[in-house]
Amino acid sequence: MLFAAAPEKLQTPGVEFSALLPVLILLGGAVLLMVLGALLPRRSRFPWHACFAMATAGAPIISAIPLWFRTRDDGPLRVVADAVRVDGLTVFLGIVIASGVILTCLLADGYLRRERLEGPEAYVLLLLSAAGGVIMAGANDLMVIFLGLEILSIAVYVLAGIHVRRARSGEAALKYFVLGAFSSAFLLYGIALVYGATGTTNLTGIRSYLATNILTNDITLLAGFALLLVGLGFKVAAAPFHAWTPDVYDGSPSPVVAYMASGVKTAGFAAILRVFVYGFSSYQTDWKPIVYVVAVITLLVGSVLAVSQTNVKRMLAYSSISHAGFILVGVQAATERGTRAVLFYLATYTFTVAGSFGVATIVGRTGDNAHALSDYKGLAKRAPLLAFAFLVFLLAQAGVPFTSGFLAKFYVLGAAVDSRSFWLALVAMLSSVISAFVYLRVVLTMYGEDAEDGAPTFTVPAGARIALVASVVATIGLGIIPGPLWDATKTAVRGDGVVATTVDTPTQASSGG
Repeated sequence: MLFAAAPEKLQTPGVEFSALLPVLILLGGAVLLMVLGALLPRRSRFPWHACFAMATAGAPIISAIPLWFRTRDDGPLRVVADAVRVDGLTVFLGIVIASGVILTCLLADGYLRRERLEGPEAYVLLLLSAAGGVIMAGANDLMVIFLGLEILSIAVYVLAGIHVRRARSGEAALKYFVLGAFSSAFLLYGIALVYGATGTTNLTGIRSYLATNILTNDITLLAGFALLLVGLGFKVAAAPFHAWTPDVYDGSPSPVVAYMASGVKTAGFAAILRVFVYGFSSYQTDWKPIVYVVAVITLLVGSVLAVSQTNVKRMLAYSSISHAGFILVGVQAATERGTRAVLFYLATYTFTVAGSFGVATIVGRTGDNAHALSDYKGLAKRAPLLAFAFLVFLLAQAGVPFTSGFLAKFYVLGAAVDSRSFWLALVAMLSSVISAFVYLRVVLTMYGEDAEDGAPTFTVPAGARIALVASVVATIGLGIIPGPLWDATKTAVRGDGVVATTVDTPTQASSGG
């Protein structure tokens, strides 16, 4: 008599839900808001959609506090079969992304009411996108990075076109979607090539394999590096993958652009740090020259092309490209100081850029079309507090002392000099000088020119007022007292293996690619 062997017990990966709580809160909050939005009236005098979204985005910040101390004391948490890595970097950037969501919600409430677009859809998409960004911040597998990227991107594609009565909004969404699909294809090809060269998509496995094996043919791996950089470079608006940025920023609703330039950019750089600085740490000599060239092109394209712009939103779009170049300077250093500079830059830039597009949201008026430089003439007399807030944000982006932007650029340049990338630091300083001309041009328009006859005055909604005040306080406060944030960046990168202090020497020969 034959007896069938008992089937082996299926092994499933353990999941520590407490470590994934920030992502679960964002996803659960988005679903709950969607359900409540379908049951309750769309229009309400009380902005409950925005308040619910802000509370949902604030909850992950609160839940991240115990994770911060836990990862600081016990090291990184590896969950879902080591596909997700919860460490100081994950928690830090998750808080930055959630802060960007809160600022965007504050700006969006008045905007959506003004444009008669009330409803929960924008906030649901914002929370879903933020969940994808937090997944990217904690991803320890290339496939998880791709999953987070798609969750983040698809929601933002729809957000870009959410102003259904504005043709330029739909055009921006279509352009962003088509080019974003191409960038995702490049990313997938890069993942496939890296898998072919190393036999795994897990970043810890890739790091270990490359540190202990010599690839006799590394063309496949290098091609994978290049394609991964193309896919992620698109998300952070790095040149020459920046072509979508001016048109999409100009056509999309201004509060959505605030999130694109803060939360989406933060998630993109989180993935770049995970993949290159951590996963490919043994091949720094191969990928650092590529990032060096991309950083130079990004710095020059962003600063030089901004000079000829007469539309403030497009000007800020090119400025965002230039800032991406500065952050790439810190990535290229591939040191602890460089990674800390990247984190500091992303945290401070979130408030600065959200405040800048917050001003553009208000000045744009009904229709969101008044973004020409002439619309800012005499703003200091028509709305002195609004003009002062914009002045602070522009000076910070120019790198004026006693603002957070000055220290952000200083830390990045210091990391470049420490890594002996002197010419890159010089290009970054030259780019900053060119950009300063752009920002001062706007300042002179606000303070040095008289408003045209019949120029409107502005009423700042309560939510936008809170966002602008918070952004001004953060921009000036972190410029004067940067210590707590700079110390937090040290905790975020210390002892979690994100930055390799030494590169292991390969000991085992292997043919690859």
